[in-house]
Amino acid sequence: MGRKRNPVEPGEFEDPLSKYDSPVHADELERVLCETEVSQMPITPLAYIEKDATVQDALDVMCKYECTCVVVQDAGKAVGIFSARDVLNKVADDPTTRPKPITEFMTPEPRTVYVTDCPAKAVNLMAVGGFRHIPVLDVNDNVVGILGPRRTTQFLEEHLI
Repeated sequence: MGRKRNPVEPGEFEDPLSKYDSPVHADELERVLCETEVSQMPITPLAYIEKDATVQDALDVMCKYECTCVVVQDAGKAVGIFSARDVLNKVADDPTTRPKPITEFMTPEPRTVYVTDCPAKAVNLMAVGGFRHIPVLDVNDNVVGILGPRRTTQFLEEHLI
């Protein structure tokens, strides 16, 4: 049994959000972090491998594109991330790992941001989560790029002055 609503007479409705003032930002950097979108940040082109790839495949892609991480995908969706940190912590001291599946060594279910999220979300994920790289998704959950520390710092520096 649903609740009955009283009809609103013309001219009676007032948007409750209209009573609030626009946010006041301390500076340009805070405004940009809160009011723009991740799509306006310098997103690094994507280096990726499929989930059935091996560690050696990942290393080959990282060397070929001179990048420090690859996104592991399944049908265009991010299922993991494999970074230089994983190489150092899980692979470097054991050459027998190279023919093994990347799924054994990647970080599964990486934290992501959408192109429509505010940059503050991405910066917060990096700082609080301790992530150096965050996959960027479009509105259909397809990976379109990656945010890394160098380009994120570049973006922040542009708005500090």
